[in-house]
Amino acid sequence: MQRLYDFIRRHPTWVDGFWAFVLVGISVMSSVATQAETGTDAPWLIIPVALLLGVVVTLRRRLPEQMLILAVVVGVVQLVLDVSTSVADFAMLVIVYTVAANGARWASRFALVGGLCAAPIAQARWPMAETSPAGNVAVAVLQTVPFALAWVLGDSLRTRRAYFAQLEERAARLEKEREAQAKVAVAAERARIARELHDVVAHNVSVMVVQADGAAYVLDAAPDQAKKALETISSTGRQALAEMRRLLGVLRTGEHQESGEYVPQPDVQQIEDLVEQCRTAGLPVDFKIEGTPRPLPSGVELTAYRIVQEALTNTRKHGGPNTGASVRLVYFDDGLGLLVEDDGKGAPHELYEEGGVDGQGHGLIGMRERIGMVGGTLDAGPRPGGGFRISALLPLKPAH
Repeated sequence: MQRLYDFIRRHPTWVDGFWAFVLVGISVMSSVATQAETGTDAPWLIIPVALLLGVVVTLRRRLPEQMLILAVVVGVVQLVLDVSTSVADFAMLVIVYTVAANGARWASRFALVGGLCAAPIAQARWPMAETSPAGNVAVAVLQTVPFALAWVLGDSLRTRRAYFAQLEERAARLEKEREAQAKVAVAAERARIARELHDVVAHNVSVMVVQADGAAYVLDAAPDQAKKALETISSTGRQALAEMRRLLGVLRTGEHQESGEYVPQPDVQQIEDLVEQCRTAGLPVDFKIEGTPRPLPSGVELTAYRIVQEALTNTRKHGGPNTGASVRLVYFDDGLGLLVEDDGKGAPHELYEEGGVDGQGHGLIGMRERIGMVGGTLDAGPRPGGGFRISALLPLKPAH
């Protein structure tokens, strides 16, 4: 049975042709039987009329509008040539339904008007014998009902198809929107990883460069200091590798990663370790905390750490010799304040905006982007009398 159903779905014209053959055959045999009973001459026009109505049924799905016109022409021929109605006229109902379901809008309206007029016109042309005028009117009304029902069913099917098509279009549009959002999320994640890598590499590599220069300078005169500098380079390199491994690990696909391989995201408490690392690298840093420390959102803590890290990295890169810095963390009721200052010669503010003197980092652009993600504000620029100042306010609740 399933094969039969599949064949019917794949070849609808063949199915319609079969039913048209049955309809024409019944119509012709009924006409011949009527002629035999009455003893009148067989109406020879019934055969071409039935055949044309069979064509209407056969091609109704392929050419609905053309078959509607053909059915109307056949109906007019029946009226003019006095070819009374037969079983083949059932094709009129079929074409009304088909056009209402699949045809153009003008054809659907035309089919409705024609269907409502067909029964009254036929009843007036061939009234029932021995029936009063009121009876003929009643019969005409009853014969009109099937045409109206056929049109209503076809139009309902059209509406249902349009509704399902709209649902499919909406589902496809939502799927495209989800794909677009996924691509945006991937791009945002890649941008975040780029910022993280910039902060990790810029800070740790600058520490390693400073220590390496110092070790080379005192290698012969103070071997102990050179050894300490090399140890600092080693530990800083390991820390940088660990953070880079954690960041690049999120880009791996199809590999099982143990959670223990990744280190936690930096937070405010690790700023003190960051300051101590800078002091070890030779940069004097005064670090103070004001207010009452308390847990903060992870995004705020990571942003605060990276801002201080970037600021101290810029101080080492652009401050020059004998530069000192200060870091202040201020806990407000509704946010966290950051103040990083140095007394070095600094670099032109434009270079900070461009991402550093090498033009490759993020600089203040990266800072503003990070702070904007948590709804904070940034104020950065040269200090009166020399040096550079970075002030940031990070709210505890994101801006809407």
